[in-house]
Formats: sequence, C-alpha cells, structure tokens
Amino acid sequence: MTKHARDRAVVLGAGMAGLLAARVLSETYKEVLVIDRDRLGGKEQRRGVPHGRHAHALLAKGQQILNELFPGLDTELTSAGIPAGDIAGNLRWYFNGRRLQPSNTGLISVSATRPELESHVRDRVAALPQVTIMDGCVIRGLTASADRSRVTGVEVVDESGTDTPAHLEADLVVDVTGRGSRTPAWLEEFGYERPAEDRFKIDLAYTTRHFKLKEDPYGTDLSINPVASPSNPRGAFFPRLADGSSQLSLTGILGDHPPTDDEGFLAFAKSLAAPEIYRAVRDAEPLDEPVTFRLPASVRRRYERLRRFPGGFLVMGDGVCSFNPVYGQGMTVAALEAVALRDHLRDAPVPDALRFFRRISTVIDVPWDIAAGADLNFPGVEGPRTMKVKMANAYMARLHAAAAVDGEVTGAFFRVAGLVDPPQALMRPGLAMRVMRNSSAKQSGAAV
Repeated sequence: MTKHARDRAVVLGAGMAGLLAARVLSETYKEVLVIDRDRLGGKEQRRGVPHGRHAHALLAKGQQILNELFPGLDTELTSAGIPAGDIAGNLRWYFNGRRLQPSNTGLISVSATRPELESHVRDRVAALPQVTIMDGCVIRGLTASADRSRVTGVEVVDESGTDTPAHLEADLVVDVTGRGSRTPAWLEEFGYERPAEDRFKIDLAYTTRHFKLKEDPYGTDLSINPVASPSNPRGAFFPRLADGSSQLSLTGILGDHPPTDDEGFLAFAKSLAAPEIYRAVRDAEPLDEPVTFRLPASVRRRYERLRRFPGGFLVMGDGVCSFNPVYGQGMTVAALEAVALRDHLRDAPVPDALRFFRRISTVIDVPWDIAAGADLNFPGVEGPRTMKVKMANAYMARLHAAAAVDGEVTGAFFRVAGLVDPPQALMRPGLAMRVMRNSSAKQSGAAV
C-alpha cells in the first residue's frame, strides 16, 4: 500500500461513468489510472460499449453537470458541428400517439452519438495531469489484504492475456465496468454477501440503421421521437447527425423486437406513431446494415443495504443500477453519482463504501421510480403495481394528453424527465389545473 490515503485511485472502465469518476477523483488523488480492455481513441464504435451504436440521450441535468466538470464542453461540441437545441422546443415528441406541443425550456440537448460524446469527454479527462488511461488491459481480478477487509489493488494483463499479470496497487479501486460488473462475484470470493437485486423484466431491443435521406422531415427539429406506450409499444429515436446522415433506432419491448431484414425494419417503422419517419426512410439510402442490442431487464443492485463491504473499493454506474435505456437516464445518473462521489470525498478523508452507497441511493431513487413506473404501465411487465404507481401512471396519461395542446405542460414534463425538477413539481396546483383542464380520461386513456 502507498503511504497516503489519497495517493492512487484505479478506475475500472473508461466508459462515460468511468471518465466522470476519474475527473472527480483527479481533484483529490495524486494519481488516477483508468483501465479498459478496448483500444481507445477517435470516435469509432468499440466492443466494450455494444449499445453505443444506438441512439443515446444526455438528459438536461447531465448536460449541466458535464458543462460544470468540463467548462466549455457544450461550445466544443457545437463547434465540431454537432447539432444542439432545446430539449422540448427543438425535438419532436410523440406520447400516446399524440405530438406534444413544443416549449422553449432553456434546457439544451446535444445530438451527439455515444462515441462522439465519449471521445470528447475522454480527451478532456486524458489531458488532466493526474490521469493516465491504460487501454488494451484486461482486468484479471482484485487483490486484497490478508483478512480481506480491504481491497489493495487490481491485477491486469494485456489484451492478449499472455503476459504475467501486473499488480497495480491502489488506495481506492472504483468499479465502473457496467452491466457486466463482477463485483457481486468478487464480494462472494472475499467472503462477503452479494447485494440484493430489484429487477424488472422488459425484454427490450433496439435495432439501429443509418440513412442518407432524400428529403428533410425535421425542419428546425433535431430529432423525431415517438415514445412507446401501452397502446403502441413500439417506439423510435430518429436524430439527424453532425455528418448530415440520420440515425433510426427502433425500440420494441416484451419480445416485440424490431427486425433486421429490410422489409421487416421498414414495416416496423411504418407502425410508429410518427408517420413522417417511415416516409423519410422508405426511399432513403441505407448507409449500413441494421444492428440489434437487447436488454432483458432493468436491474438495481442494492449495495446500500449490505452490512459489510471491503474498504478501498466502490461501485458506480450501470454496475449499481442499469436502467431501461429508452428513458435516457444512464449517463445522467452517472454524472449525478460523480458529483456525489466528489461530495463524499470532501466529507470523508477515507472513502466509506456503505455511506457512499447510501448517498448515491438517493440519487438513483427518482430516476428508478420514474423508469419503473413507466415500465409497469405496460401490462406484460411483471412487478408490484401499488396504488401509488397506478395513480401516477393515470396522472401522467392525462399530463401527456394535456401537453398535446399546452406547451407549458410539455416544458414542465421535460424539466422533471430531465432530472432538473423533482417529480412533485408536476403536482403544483397551477400545473395540475392545466392538466385537468386540457385533458380528459377519454382523451388520455387514463384508468386507475
């Protein structure tokens, strides 16, 4: 072990969550090593982020945090030609088959692909003098003290796996390897309890293809997004990209997966609530073959409920909570967790894992409840439908119906969906009156 409690931190994973963790750790650790199996560089799709080929969203709160951690990042992205605009004023949204009225909220959405955004953030992190990114390294496992009470480092080999493992000592190891995190197995190996899991089976799939369009369906909009609903469980995200092409990510839940053959892909697009998408792609030039990514379930690992956890070790990102990606919450929650990590390190000279997990649990609660409640609106998703969930979904159906004619309701919704305002903001008396006035149970399909 090194002599000082904050000499070296090792971050396992160079995805968005890992880069954000490294950025925060660089404020308090003399050296931060970021380990990743992939060879990194450029804006290309990489093996370690298989969902990176598909449409991604950085919610408004996430955008705000990134601009705080990396001043000028928004200007850097737009200077690179990446489209940007108001989340509710320059994106075309459909809920329950109805187009929402636009609203200028002042909340910016940047239409970067996942590899583009990650590349810009990675370059910023790599430029920090305290940070070294070690790519092409395979994580073999953790090392621990003799009594297993503390993680002391990590063993890595090069990507060929033939070298003798190198031991990297660390005062803190942070696992941000994502959905495939091995921390539950590592805990069991060290004699600790695995965390309990909350799980919602959604059987979701994305199928994505890029097109060169013959006609412009967007106007001033950045993207056309028909959101899946119980009445039409098929959805899509259709952004225009910096290079002038368009990305169409079709989404299907509960096994109704978008096909990868030409005919099936177009038929699925034709079934969407936004007919302009099908009209735009039916005669467009495909630029690649359709690619599918599947997610069987949303999973939340309850680390905050454990009684014991080894010192010198933390978990963040999708390894703690993996959301249904259609709600676009993952990167923003990772940003919120990075802020929580910074606050925790300011409060505790030596990180306390269980205190940290309790801190990020409060960060996760709101987006998890939003996503889980929305998923439970689909009859085929298994889970407890409490009266609170039923009433919330009935109110949201009315709110979306009202937003189809009232832009102020649209704006309020996206401030909450963007994790800027708390959910309670949607129940303010003035807004609730607008919702009731501009909707009806018949229009919204609401039922309790």
